[in-house]
Amino acid sequence: MALIKEVRGHTPRVGENTWLADTAVLLGDVSVGRDCSIWFNAVLRGDVNTITIGDRTNIQDGVVIHTLYDGSKHPSQTHIGSDVSIGHNAVIHGAVIGDDCLIGMGATILDNAVVPPGCIIAANALVLSNARLEPDSVYAGVPAKKVKDVTPEQREEIIRRTARDYRMYASWYE
Repeated sequence: MALIKEVRGHTPRVGENTWLADTAVLLGDVSVGRDCSIWFNAVLRGDVNTITIGDRTNIQDGVVIHTLYDGSKHPSQTHIGSDVSIGHNAVIHGAVIGDDCLIGMGATILDNAVVPPGCIIAANALVLSNARLEPDSVYAGVPAKKVKDVTPEQREEIIRRTARDYRMYASWYE
């Protein structure tokens, strides 16, 4: 059973039909939407600030999601939209990610960065703090730079298919 723990008076909220792996960890001010999946060893640590996850989003194995403390000089919250896939071992720290995005394996997105709808962030890319990316774009590298636009085919075959597939995979564990 996943570890769901109240911290500082905040208890994580999990939407209907959301699957949590046995080793998933949700702490504090975390809100997860409907029809999501939070996979093995993923940690959503809302101990110092807010984390929200939209509907039909998957947070894959080993992902760490955190924020900067509200009392710090530049606080951050993490807000992840709907129909988003966060790849294995990615780190999302106080960033905003729009709907219909795919965040590649091992990618890191830092505080107060904004990834607008329709983006693909390549595996192992580093999105720096305060970055403002363009919608419907592919970003890669360290630091991440735009490499091309997302085509309608990529939106359907990479972004949307991955989100649909993870809803199916989660059903195997229920």
